[in-house]
Amino acid sequence: MANKARPIEGCDCTVIHEVIVNLVREKMPQEETLYDLAELFKVFGDSTRIKILWALDEAEMCVCDIAVLLNMTQSAISHQLRVLRQSNLVKNRREGKVVYYSLDDEHVRQIFNQGLIHVNEEK
Repeated sequence: MANKARPIEGCDCTVIHEVIVNLVREKMPQEETLYDLAELFKVFGDSTRIKILWALDEAEMCVCDIAVLLNMTQSAISHQLRVLRQSNLVKNRREGKVVYYSLDDEHVRQIFNQGLIHVNEEK
């Protein structure tokens, strides 16, 4: 991701726009909710997990298939899938001895796709 240097503009005034500040304060989510949101975005901060999410956006897959696709061990993939599952980003289902993984719901797909759109518009 290329960084585009942009100057940071400050505010030279000392006037506090109380009406705006109060309106925003009233709408601001609870601290715990913001913490949970920050934790969710941390999960997206790992390129292996991003690759797994991309793959699962394309198709439901088992650990073996994901491991081959990403040229990683099944153990490493299982560890990342555990993190994704604990964050409610992926779900699994068992079919005989095989466990298949998929994105948890449409919201996960939307978050992922919006991120891709944002990254690609910078290019």
